[in-house]
Amino acid sequence: MTLPRPASRLFPLLLACLASLPLSPASAAQPRKAEPRAAPALFSYSQSPAAMAFADDLASRRDLDPAWVRAQIGAAQRIPSIIRAITPPPATQPKNWAAYRARFIEPIRLNAGQRFWEDNAETLARAEARFGVPASLIVGVLGVESLYGRHMGNFRVMDALVTLAFDFPASHPRAAARSEFFRGELEQFLSLMNRSGRDPLSLRGSYAGAMGWPQFMPSSWARYAIDFDEDGQIDLFGNTADVIGSVAHYFQVFGWQSGMPTHYPVRVEAGQTDLDTLLAPDILPTFSATRMQALGAGLDGAAAGHTGPLALVELQNAGAPSTYVAGTENFYVVTRYNWSSYYALAVIELGEAVQARMAAARGAPR
Repeated sequence: MTLPRPASRLFPLLLACLASLPLSPASAAQPRKAEPRAAPALFSYSQSPAAMAFADDLASRRDLDPAWVRAQIGAAQRIPSIIRAITPPPATQPKNWAAYRARFIEPIRLNAGQRFWEDNAETLARAEARFGVPASLIVGVLGVESLYGRHMGNFRVMDALVTLAFDFPASHPRAAARSEFFRGELEQFLSLMNRSGRDPLSLRGSYAGAMGWPQFMPSSWARYAIDFDEDGQIDLFGNTADVIGSVAHYFQVFGWQSGMPTHYPVRVEAGQTDLDTLLAPDILPTFSATRMQALGAGLDGAAAGHTGPLALVELQNAGAPSTYVAGTENFYVVTRYNWSSYYALAVIELGEAVQARMAAARGAPR
C-alpha cells in the first residue's frame, strides 16, 4: 500500500507541472496594440515654385518685405478637405427651397437672433439710421452666415487661401478664374495683415477663407469693413459694433434703397404666365410692374404700383410646385452678399421672423 506524499512535498511538484502547461487564452498576455500610423505629411507651399514666385511678385507690387511674404505663404499647407469642399457635388438632387429655408428659420437661430437683437438694439438702430439698412436684414445675414458668431470656421485662413490659389480643383468648370480670384484674396489678406500687424497664421475662417461674424472675404474686409465704434481698430471677430456697421455699410455701397421692399408676392398661372420671357434675365430686375402683368404675372396692391424694375424670382421645391416672388432692386442687392436667390430670401425671412418675435415679446402689433 502506497502512502500519500505529504502536502509540503506535493506543492512544489504541482507548481512545476503548471508552469510547463501552455497558457490559456484568458490568462495569456494581451497582444501589443499596433502603433497608430502617422498622418501623412501635409504639403508645405515653401516647396511650390509657383507659390514662391507669386510671393516675390506680390511683395514687389505691394512694397512688402519679400522674406516676410515668402515665410507666410511658405508656412501654409495644402488641405485636401478644402479641395473636396470647394468641388461642386454632382447635380443629382434638385433644388428645394422649403428644405433650404428650414435650415435657417428654425428655433436655435430664432432664439439666438432675438438675444442678439436685444443685446445690440442701440447699435442696430444707429446703423439703420446711418446707412438706411433695416436692422432685420443685418440680423438675418449674421444668423445665416455664422449663427451670430458661433460658427466662424476652423481652417487657418492662410491654408484656405493658398490651397485654393494654387491647387484649385481642375475639375471645376471655372477653375482658372477661381484660382485667380483666390490669388487676389490672398494678396488682399496679406496686405491687410501687414497693415494691422496681425499674424496671418493666427486667423481662422471658412474653407474658402471667409472671416468673422459676417464671413467677409479679405477683399470685402478691405473695402467694406468699418470701425463703427471708433475705437481705432476694425474687429469682425469679436466687436459686434464693427460687425453690424460693416454689414450695413456693405449693403449701402451696393445700392440699398431705404424704404424699398425686397420683394412682393406674385401669382403665376400655368399656361397664362410667360415664364420663358420672365425668367430669362434670372434675378436681375428688368421688367416694370406693368410689363410683368402683361406677361401674365399677377401683382396686387403695392406690387402693382411699384415704380422700379422687378424680376420674377423662381425658387424650386424639388418635385413640388416652385415658389415665386417679384424681386426688387433691393432683393438684387441682398444677392450681392451671396449670389443666390435662395440665400437672399432665407436671410430676409430669418430677419423678419426674429423681428416678429421681438414685437411679440414687447406686446406690440406685428
